[in-house]
Amino acid sequence: MPALTMDQVQQLNSYSIYTTEPKRTLFTLADIHKDFYHPDFLNLMMGITDAATETAAISHFARRYGMFFAMQFYMLAAYDEVWDGKPLELRFDAAKEFNSFTVAMFANPNDWRYVDEDERQTVIEKILYDGHVIVQQLRKVTSISPLTIWENFFGYLLWHYHVLLSNPGLADQAMEDIEILEDPKTWARFSNKSWWAQYTGGQSPTNLINLPVRKSCCFSKDIPGLMACGFCPMKK
Repeated sequence: MPALTMDQVQQLNSYSIYTTEPKRTLFTLADIHKDFYHPDFLNLMMGITDAATETAAISHFARRYGMFFAMQFYMLAAYDEVWDGKPLELRFDAAKEFNSFTVAMFANPNDWRYVDEDERQTVIEKILYDGHVIVQQLRKVTSISPLTIWENFFGYLLWHYHVLLSNPGLADQAMEDIEILEDPKTWARFSNKSWWAQYTGGQSPTNLINLPVRKSCCFSKDIPGLMACGFCPMKK
């Protein structure tokens, strides 16, 4: 098991993914996989965010999980590492950021491992499938579009790939991973299309970084203390 460097830990921390022990565990990712837990999960998210609607509360969680989802691809391209722990070991607690309450994720730093080149495709497919499972579970909690959830994931990933492509030492690997993401075969386990290619239209992330890419509303406008997304498609 590779030890995460201080730089890697700081990068994870900047996206509310911590490698320390939480003061408490409100729930784990494994809990979200259990249908009977969904009412408790919804009540927690409504209470933490004080959201105006159930959809806004669950979309907010999808954005927080999206930080982890996107960091998986960043760590893969930048360090050839991937988180390989169990859902039970991804824990969440309430946290206050910029004077608003949200959820932070806690993971064991020993759960990251090196990825061999010949398994890269398989690893990317697994990250996507794990994301798909979360999408399906969140849709059971309340009425929310899968497009909204995937776009919540991709917003962070778009930025990460822009940063990676701007680094001459990492650009080639990032481009190879993007090509894998754009291939519908990579998504074949649960979709007949690449949700990523649909999101980007096949364009480079760098060309899209300041453009209104998403087609759905993330509902941050319905969370007290948060502003509406600057690229909200519902904005008049």
